[in-house]
Amino acid sequence: MWHAHAKINLALHVTGKRPDGYHLIESLAVFTRFGDRVEIERADSDGFSVSGKYASAVPLDGGNLAVKARDALRMEAGLQHAPPVVIRLEKNLPVASGVGGGSSDAAAVLRGLVRSWGLDIDDTELARIGLSLGADIPMCLAAKPLIARGVGDELSVVPGFPALGLVLVNPGVAVSTADVFNALEKRDNDGLPPLPRNFDFHSIRNWLEITRNDLEPAARAIEPAIGKALSVLNKAGAGFARMSGSGATCFGLFETGNVAKRAAAEIRSREPDWFVAATRSLTSEAD
Repeated sequence: MWHAHAKINLALHVTGKRPDGYHLIESLAVFTRFGDRVEIERADSDGFSVSGKYASAVPLDGGNLAVKARDALRMEAGLQHAPPVVIRLEKNLPVASGVGGGSSDAAAVLRGLVRSWGLDIDDTELARIGLSLGADIPMCLAAKPLIARGVGDELSVVPGFPALGLVLVNPGVAVSTADVFNALEKRDNDGLPPLPRNFDFHSIRNWLEITRNDLEPAARAIEPAIGKALSVLNKAGAGFARMSGSGATCFGLFETGNVAKRAAAEIRSREPDWFVAATRSLTSEAD
């Protein structure tokens, strides 16, 4: 079983745009224990199936990033080294929701197939293959607290970063990343401020207060329910709340995991149709 962790952009500054249309970013991202799960088994012929709460929103053909990851790695390794496999995806994260679900699924498939096929491919090579499929996949392969720059491919792991108590909330709406970027009014914003010297709940929260998600105003204009999700998190006692990625999933930061669980239960009782998950982020030292 391979975990496909949700990616949470704690801060996301858009700092420019390349001639090829890709936006330049600076982002502090963490990865949560909660996410999708992937199983891989050798088989007589290739297969791909999806289960879980959000299975119905997932394409089963070559348009799926998990399938693209299998095919790209097979092309790299050569057919003789990449026999047929069945891939089973348990889809627990909402689709098109700003938490890198599809990218994380692809990263889990790449990692799983390297093991299943016994390939001699290092992390740098795997990140290169991942980047050819999507800008978020290299950071999802790393799955540790990190600063991402460039198009999301220049990664610096942040040592000593603690586990954070988080509640993830999605009001049941999908937002197109392309639409959000197209709606940006300004693309040459300042980069991230220096990180605090010591990491604890209060220093991280105080640092987040002087950062932004530059995609949030555009996403809220497209989908006003994002504003409601943030309001609900604040009412439930979040120390800090913000939208992740291009939305519509929002996160609330809580001082402990237990406080986060209580807040999630409260939000679920208010909004039973929403996606709500209490979780913790992975530390820098996680395996």
